[in-house]
Amino acid sequence: MIEIDDLHKRYGDKVALDGVTFSVRPGEMFGFVGANGAGKTTTMRILMGVLTADSGSVRRDGKALTFDDRRRFGYMPEERGLYQKMRVFEQVEYFGRLSGLTPAGAKKATGELLERLSLTERANDAVDALSLGNQQRVQLAVALVHDPEALILDEPFSGLDPLAVDALAGVLAERCAAGVPVLFSSHQLDLVERLCDSVGIISAGRVAASGTVEELREREGRGRLRLVVRDASPGWTASLPGEVVEKGDEILVTGVEGDGQEILHLAVKAGRVEHFGWQRPTLTEIFREAVA
Repeated sequence: MIEIDDLHKRYGDKVALDGVTFSVRPGEMFGFVGANGAGKTTTMRILMGVLTADSGSVRRDGKALTFDDRRRFGYMPEERGLYQKMRVFEQVEYFGRLSGLTPAGAKKATGELLERLSLTERANDAVDALSLGNQQRVQLAVALVHDPEALILDEPFSGLDPLAVDALAGVLAERCAAGVPVLFSSHQLDLVERLCDSVGIISAGRVAASGTVEELREREGRGRLRLVVRDASPGWTASLPGEVVEKGDEILVTGVEGDGQEILHLAVKAGRVEHFGWQRPTLTEIFREAVA
């Protein structure tokens, strides 16, 4: 369990973090989302010991994180840090050794990871000869090579093509299945929604919403009904309670109280009901509502 508790951080008059609190459970993929400057990178840097918080704590299983704990984490910073003239295989293997792997262990882990990330054919190329997307894959391999006990990844999917996204998502899912907590930030909300068990939404240094994706959908989706009514009587929606938005035969009603049976009854009287159900908001809608 990785626990972030009441983190505060200021840079002069600028408040970067204002009481950030959330946790990432073992085997959980946690998506950390927010606008540029919201506090995502600052939180991750404090978690990894790159920055020191003004107050608050970062714990693992209830105990303060130590240098040795962080050494066993896999970290991908926002600013990539690769040796541009070093060959891909040598570089990943080198970082594996720095993280404590034996020479044989580092070589084996590097070969397996490069194959998984479709980098085997570029293993002997210098990093500066690679595309930005492939450099991103190498940076990910560096974070993963030592089989970390937790993963802290700042925008890991940035610049990746769909095939590379799928490959990385598969690797992260395997690590989660093995009980590894995974925290990653991203601006790609559709990707976060697809991959993550839980989400934290940060705005202006504060956590505006957090919880499992299902919890957030349930919380934000209450009172939202979607209906499709064919051949309806003109103006029938005027008597509906709540806020009504019409798009042809599709009607979205928000602010609904109760089970919505009154609305269903009116819809049946007005026309042919093809759809009636509570609408589940997307993560993008939840994000907009949380930071509004």
